Amino acid sequence: MPASEPRYMGGQAVLEGVMMRGATTWAVAVRDRDGAIKVDVRDVPGWAERYRAIPVLRGVMSLGESLGLGYQALTWSANQQVPADEQVSEKAMGWAVAVAAVVFSALFIVLPALAGRSFGHMFHGSFPVFEGLARLAIFVVYLLAVSRLRDIRRVFEYHGAEHKAIAAYENGVELTPETAQQFSTAHVRCGTNFLLTVMVVAIVVYAVIPRPNLFAVIGSRLVLVPLIAGLSYEVIRLAANHMQYKYVRAAMRPGLLLQRLTTRRPDLDQLEVAIASLRAVMTADQLAEVDARAGLRTPAVAPAV
Repeated sequence: MPASEPRYMGGQAVLEGVMMRGATTWAVAVRDRDGAIKVDVRDVPGWAERYRAIPVLRGVMSLGESLGLGYQALTWSANQQVPADEQVSEKAMGWAVAVAAVVFSALFIVLPALAGRSFGHMFHGSFPVFEGLARLAIFVVYLLAVSRLRDIRRVFEYHGAEHKAIAAYENGVELTPETAQQFSTAHVRCGTNFLLTVMVVAIVVYAVIPRPNLFAVIGSRLVLVPLIAGLSYEVIRLAANHMQYKYVRAAMRPGLLLQRLTTRRPDLDQLEVAIASLRAVMTADQLAEVDARAGLRTPAVAPAV
């Protein structure tokens, strides 16, 4: 498999299913109310690909494109779980996303800034450190709280299924629920790992930004979100290409451990859905290669325990 190929395989969990993105297409596979697997395949917009050679900017564009695809995938998956007369409109979903953005800003920008302002005077230059620790603490508490909801636990299980299916593909084994199940639910390119990296990079960036008052702090945090996201993308990209080194694996371990909060062990039915989504975005050559190697190789990574 070419070294650059894994960048084309990624996705996210949705309601009762998984979205996967390939080189030129993306797909959503869900299990509907009747137990059947439904798959929707669409073309990738491709506008983020134009910036693939520009560091930092490529991360910002890739994140923007991923958020757009995720929004569409979530809307489609939600509508597969309800009758036709109860479909969720894009306008309603848009309002939900807007409310979520406001809540996100309050929880992960305003509250940490207040914490940094309250405790940062204890040690010189410690404002961004306390701010970052507060942001991480809020994130962990939030994950622990929402994981108690049944629907969210199901999403976390599909999140685990997404990781296992991709791991099975990247390790050249047969794409079946049984073979995918042996892999870990942790993956270095996971969004959870990305978010933790964002929090660490933010501490470094915010340390050099002036803080004349609280409004300036909050404003700078909002303005610098794209820059921090782009830098974090480069860190994850670099780490994913050098996981053979012990120090890189050690640096990524906290993010992999944090995924224990955002993933759960899926059942075989959920893995079947994830594999259906993954196969839907493969090119003809990729499908031929996967099918030709089916059952002929052992996993290149240790099975999950």
